[in-house]
Amino acid sequence: MGHQNTDPAAISLLLEQCRAHGFSPFHVKKDSIGYIYNRIWAAIKRETLLALSEGVCTPREIDAIFKDVLKTPKGPCEQMDVVGLDVVLDIENHYADSRAGIPAEPRAYLQNMIQNGRLGVKNGEGFYNYGSETTETCNVMSTPNL
Repeated sequence: MGHQNTDPAAISLLLEQCRAHGFSPFHVKKDSIGYIYNRIWAAIKRETLLALSEGVCTPREIDAIFKDVLKTPKGPCEQMDVVGLDVVLDIENHYADSRAGIPAEPRAYLQNMIQNGRLGVKNGEGFYNYGSETTETCNVMSTPNL
């Protein structure tokens, strides 16, 4: 991201050099809360958590959609488990403090999971159980009282 006084030729040169060295640069055109990917990922996380809090589907179903349709190696619930549900909640709280209109239900859903000792991979239990076995088993959380 440049500054208002940044020469556009400098941005072009930087993008060209990044590509020449095998990188995939993205030109951020102005200040933003979070990186481009993180903003889009935040919406995916939020909608995933909202669907779960409403009882629309299970974590396994959401993850299967992403893996089957979008060919991602992990679905959103698996990815949140890797990041840590407490970290995800901190990030969601930051977004909610930074902009209006962020729904509270996804954060309440995460808070309920954390209060029930579910932090994700780091403590062995989140949306899935991560025991000594090589496969995870899915925990289906009941909808918290919101």
